Amino acid sequence: MSETLLDIHDLKVHFPIGGSGLLGGERQTVKAVDGLTFTIERGETLGIVGESGCGKSTTGRALLRLIEPTDGTVNFEGRDILRLRRGDLRGLRREMQIIFQDPYASLDPRKTVSSIIGEAFKVHERLSGREREERVQELLAVVGLRPEHITRYPHEFSGGQRQRIGIARALALNPKFVVCDEPVSALDVSIQAQVVNLMKDLQEKLGLTYLFISHDLRVVKHISTRVGVMYLGKMVELANKHELYRSPQHPYTRALLSAIPQSVTGERRERILLQGDVPSPVSPPSGCRFRTRCPEATERCALEEPLLKDIGSGHQVACHYR
Repeated sequence: MSETLLDIHDLKVHFPIGGSGLLGGERQTVKAVDGLTFTIERGETLGIVGESGCGKSTTGRALLRLIEPTDGTVNFEGRDILRLRRGDLRGLRREMQIIFQDPYASLDPRKTVSSIIGEAFKVHERLSGREREERVQELLAVVGLRPEHITRYPHEFSGGQRQRIGIARALALNPKFVVCDEPVSALDVSIQAQVVNLMKDLQEKLGLTYLFISHDLRVVKHISTRVGVMYLGKMVELANKHELYRSPQHPYTRALLSAIPQSVTGERRERILLQGDVPSPVSPPSGCRFRTRCPEATERCALEEPLLKDIGSGHQVACHYR
């Protein structure tokens, strides 16, 4: 029986924009994440997919409080981390980490690998210089790098090697939960496979739990246990990966899956072309947010917002007609 590691309820992240008063213009709010409720089970990989701007990365960072949520609860092993004071977050950082999208921008170019990875040991464990160096070399070996790499700077590595350094940094304090924010999107396809397979191996060895954020549906299918589909700040479908890819229920999910490039010669798949652009998160449509692009929308979709409901076997979908 699975055990819940994170329980997220009604998570919201709103960003105020614009000025106030006559000269500053009207104050508005970007509803980047607007009421997410889901769980992440211990040891699983929950993939989150969706178009750019749907709130995927904001969700991941909000769970770690790298971005402060506007409302909601995030229970991590029974603790609501959104209610913790800044001072109490330090201990939590050991258990929750992140792998960033850009393996170059996320590494300080002025520091060596030893300093980048060893900083966690210096801050949290107060190890001596020699002890830190030994731990860093152990981590480099775990992610497939050599001991002599410890004295090099980020610009001396390839993109794949830099991401391995980012992974080593995230794993330095033996976390339980890791947010993977599009960790392979900046890498060549051949390197993507190596890094994803490394992450799967590390998950099995170390008992890690991942939130894997990506726009690449093929990568998500390969690494994930369950997959959640986001649209304009909302979760529209959530299911076991095999069930979701075999039998997508939400019209938006079907459109996304139809866009996956064909891998078999002669394979035929109906391409679903969505009309129009993604609406602004400042003023999302009433009712169902996808209705302005949905080929199946009715008057009810404009009047009533569909709730994420279980249609059997843990398959959840937010659609009036599913």
